[in-house]
Amino acid sequence: MPFFKKPLAGPGYVILNIIRIMNIIAFIAVIIASFSMLVKTFIVSKFFFFDAVSHVVTAFLSMFLLLTETPLFRSYFARNWPLLSPTHGFLTLGILMTILGVSVLGNLNKEATSQASLGASYWRIVIASGIIIIIMGTANIFASYIFRQKKLGVTARQVRAYGAVAAQKLPLPVTAMSPTSGSVRLDSKHRPFGLLARSDTVPASGGGAGGMRTSDPRRNISAPMNNVQPDQFVRFEGEPIGKPDLAHHPAMMGERF
Repeated sequence: MPFFKKPLAGPGYVILNIIRIMNIIAFIAVIIASFSMLVKTFIVSKFFFFDAVSHVVTAFLSMFLLLTETPLFRSYFARNWPLLSPTHGFLTLGILMTILGVSVLGNLNKEATSQASLGASYWRIVIASGIIIIIMGTANIFASYIFRQKKLGVTARQVRAYGAVAAQKLPLPVTAMSPTSGSVRLDSKHRPFGLLARSDTVPASGGGAGGMRTSDPRRNISAPMNNVQPDQFVRFEGEPIGKPDLAHHPAMMGERF
């Protein structure tokens, strides 16, 4: 982050997990407020259908977003809701939380959900939940930019999960494959702590020492020779093939190496 000279992944792990707890509390508050308004709307105004639907949608959307803040269904969110998965930050979450807060506070202008209809205690729950979730939504938006490590491709969610070692936990993304060397090329911006600085290729299989293939230049193979004389090997025909001298076998010359 250009605003800070020191890396914030270590403190970010603590701060972002505190924000996560506060997010969960804010979602629970919105769920309670939505169902409170739903019940009060039914009692006071004889159940206006569309008002009731809006409260139900708000409550279930809060439940859905609450699940994104828990370890449950991670693969589902990564596959179907990538903007709410660890590969992205909290920008989408923060925007949705702000919209929820505005929607909750907007209900206070209606007669069925006014302070006189809801009562002082329920009215305080509604207004408090709306204010809290707007504040937390704004905090998530700022945290998404403050704690990410853009050069390493590390998102704020990954910092929240792994802390200072988030860059080491990332899978190195494949951007290309060499048809000649059988190696895969890695995106240069996703090399944590300067790994693979000399070569950005990793063998698909096999490889040299240590399983790493640093380079595999294209070999210059000559074309077949066309100037071979047909009788240049005639003098070797008919000569017996003898047994090679075992004294020159590499096994006998081991002490020389």
